[in-house]
Amino acid sequence: MIMLDIPTQNLRRCAIQFLEQNPQQRLEILKQLGIARYDFLTKMCLSEANIGCVMRFFQNPSQLKFPNLTGADLSYLILDEVNFIRGNLLGANLQGSSLVNADLIFANFTNADLINANLNGATLNETIWLNARVEECEFGEGIGLTKLQRQDLRLRGARFKYLEEDD
Repeated sequence: MIMLDIPTQNLRRCAIQFLEQNPQQRLEILKQLGIARYDFLTKMCLSEANIGCVMRFFQNPSQLKFPNLTGADLSYLILDEVNFIRGNLLGANLQGSSLVNADLIFANFTNADLINANLNGATLNETIWLNARVEECEFGEGIGLTKLQRQDLRLRGARFKYLEEDD
C-alpha cells in the first residue's frame, strides 16, 4: 500500500486506514514511504488528534525532515530512545509516556502535557517549555537544560535528581 502523492481528499482516509492497522503493518507502510525512522507512529492510537498528525507525515514523506507532532496524543506510550530532534510537540499529550534516553534537542513542548512522563536520560538542549504541564514529570539530571530551566520546571512540579549546582 504505497501512499506517495496522495490527493488531499484521500489523505484523511489513508491516515485512518493506517491507524487501523497493527504495528507491524504500520511499519511496513512506513518503510514503503521511506519514513520507517518514525516508527513511533506504529504505537499511536486512532484518535482525531492522531489522524491529523499522520496526515502531516503522509502529505510529503520525501520532504519530511523533523517530526511535526502538534496536538498528537502520545499519552502512555513507551518512546524510549526516540529521536524528536527539532520536533514540534506544541500542545501534544505525552502524559504518562516514557521518553527515557530520548533525543529531544530543539524540541518545542509549548502547551504540551507531560504530567507523569519519564524523561530520564533524555537530551534536552535548546528545548522550549512555555506553558508545558510538567507536574510529576521525571527529568533525571535534566541533561542539556539550563539552571534557569531546571528551576522553572521544578517550580511547576517537575522532578529532578539532586544536583549540587542547584543549591
